[in-house]
Amino acid sequence: MRFWRERLIEAALLAAALATIATTLGIVYILVKESVVFFQHVPLWQFLTDRQWTPLFADAHFGIVVLLSGTLVSSAIALAIAIPMGTVIAMYLAEFAPFRVREVAKPLLELLGGIPTIVYGYFALLFVTPLLQWFYPALPGFNLLSAGIVMGIMIVPYVSSLAEDAMRAVPMSLREGSYAMGATRFQTAAKIVVPAAFSGIASAYILGISRAVGETMILAVAAGMQPNLTLNPLEPAATITAYIVQVALGDLPHGSIGYQTIFAAGLTLLLFTLACNVLGHVLRRKYREAY
Repeated sequence: MRFWRERLIEAALLAAALATIATTLGIVYILVKESVVFFQHVPLWQFLTDRQWTPLFADAHFGIVVLLSGTLVSSAIALAIAIPMGTVIAMYLAEFAPFRVREVAKPLLELLGGIPTIVYGYFALLFVTPLLQWFYPALPGFNLLSAGIVMGIMIVPYVSSLAEDAMRAVPMSLREGSYAMGATRFQTAAKIVVPAAFSGIASAYILGISRAVGETMILAVAAGMQPNLTLNPLEPAATITAYIVQVALGDLPHGSIGYQTIFAAGLTLLLFTLACNVLGHVLRRKYREAY
């Protein structure tokens, strides 16, 4: 009886694992299938090189680089805030914070991750943007800068929580050896704990990148949804996710070229995220070999 109970549990666990794989394969299948239909009408070269994105106009253009520019700029701003701040917070909570401070600060920090992103979007539009306009009056009401800043604040809990868990998993013997050699707490944290926990910290960074690239509502509300090929964070622009929302909520008929663009854009986003994850995996392996 015990043998069959364990076999049943193993089968349930295997089914759960296979369900996640099947879901991923299903998403990839739908994106590829619908994107093939799109590329039968729009050449791939035009999709990658056209400098305009007006698929819903009479004079249609399908340059995905326009949406990629907005996605990359907003994500870069968010990560420039989330990665340093999240790492510093994680280092403090793991190595310096008293027990009571850690037990209170970490749940409060993770609570930020539970706030709906639409709330962050209006916070960016109604608070951060006017605050930035106080310093720079020429800043338009919709811009990538305020959206990127708030995205960074939203991502901080994800980065800090995972990075802190990775640092706390480092064996105490490494810290004790560092202290025995005369290192300070900061030197131990920066030169011993962080390199030893780099695998987990890199995973936190990759999650932050994926979260930034896939964010929708903050950008839809605060960055505007104007397809604009720019690397200037002070201008409004559209991102891939914001465009998908705009089309998905519209009245375009299913099967039209305008509607098929959301699958091509989604496939581009999937490939970009996959490239970031593969790069992170390669860097983690090299770093492990170095240490």
